[in-house]
Amino acid sequence: MMKYTLKNENIESYNESDTFSFPKYTSQLINWANQNAQGTRPVVVGQMSELFPEFMDSGEEITIENWRDWYVERYPDAFDKATDKIYAQVQNLRDAIPLIDREMVKHWVEDLVISKTFNGMYVQKAILASLAERRGTSYRLATPEEESVGIDGYVGDVPYSVKPDTYKTMGRLSETIAVKMIYYTKTKTGLTIEIED
Repeated sequence: MMKYTLKNENIESYNESDTFSFPKYTSQLINWANQNAQGTRPVVVGQMSELFPEFMDSGEEITIENWRDWYVERYPDAFDKATDKIYAQVQNLRDAIPLIDREMVKHWVEDLVISKTFNGMYVQKAILASLAERRGTSYRLATPEEESVGIDGYVGDVPYSVKPDTYKTMGRLSETIAVKMIYYTKTKTGLTIEIED
């Protein structure tokens, strides 16, 4: 079984989709504005999932004051370091704001709705193209007739069905033709791909 990863920028390249190039920091600023507008839900990530259970197992009485003392004892400079980094980023964002005009916001919206959706949802072509490149051969997408029997495309003369890894656990392999399977898992940076021998 072959396994490899495919980065988001490679997916864009294989799918031949152009994405708008944003000046440094402007996309993040626009995304931030979008979160404030509640157009999308912001994801807040913290690494307290390991530290807080450790505190709870420490034998200390579970109070907010003890949590703070416990944390500060282990990370005495964390608040100042985080504040300095965040404040420096705020300054960068202030510098980026004058670069944003209505036309740039329009490019950002189109990039999100068209390019990022296309590259996030349509991965079959990128997977087949990348496998063909690795094997030094050509690829093609399946015809409607081939799709009706479970083939998504060919790498060389080999037919493949391309499915998300969750397909393995669904217990319903409905293909009526023996084809090799390609499974993919979406990650933050792209795809992890698994190909049957």
